[in-house]
Amino acid sequence: MLSADETQASLTGAWRLMLGKVDGLRLLDLSADGFWNSFFAIVVAAPALIVGWVGIANEIGDPNAFVGRFGMLLRLATVDIGSWVLPLVVFAVVAPRAGIGGRFVHYVVASNWASAITAWLMLPSALIRLFLSSASQISSIVSLLLFALSMALTWRMTNATIGKGAAIGTAVFVGMFIASLLVLFGLQMLLGISVPDDIGAQSLSGPFPG
Repeated sequence: MLSADETQASLTGAWRLMLGKVDGLRLLDLSADGFWNSFFAIVVAAPALIVGWVGIANEIGDPNAFVGRFGMLLRLATVDIGSWVLPLVVFAVVAPRAGIGGRFVHYVVASNWASAITAWLMLPSALIRLFLSSASQISSIVSLLLFALSMALTWRMTNATIGKGAAIGTAVFVGMFIASLLVLFGLQMLLGISVPDDIGAQSLSGPFPG
């Protein structure tokens, strides 16, 4: 487990990258240990993600069965963690062939910590849905605004981390976004999760329609 200082430094570095500041890379541990330790960001993101999972599980699970809601929460967690990790596996295969293999570790470390920040950024919309069940429209609007902000910040992080110019950075951003969507919807289908249109699925990358 990382120390509080190491975690704070990693989050600070990722945040600077999300602001387009390349010097944020200096705050990240890009060693082999740093690469694997960056997945600790999932633990950092977990409290914020759990709020979203609970809110959705309460709405689409069996309201009269705790076991049903808990099972749905576990399936939602599986979808989100899969949407986090599996696209990075795809990137590991594609990056060398695309000529950006040298930035693979940089991207994974930065992306992991940036995803933790994004999860907390999306927390307000999850809280609105959890505590104000009648305010789904308000939650959707807040989710959309926060989603747009998180995507802009993630795009800047990608450009700063890849360091190959805006065109290649944007191509990586779009490719990873599409990969995340494919994993998200694929896992939803595989696990039998049907999210109504008026419930935005609170995922690591933001709200996706069901």
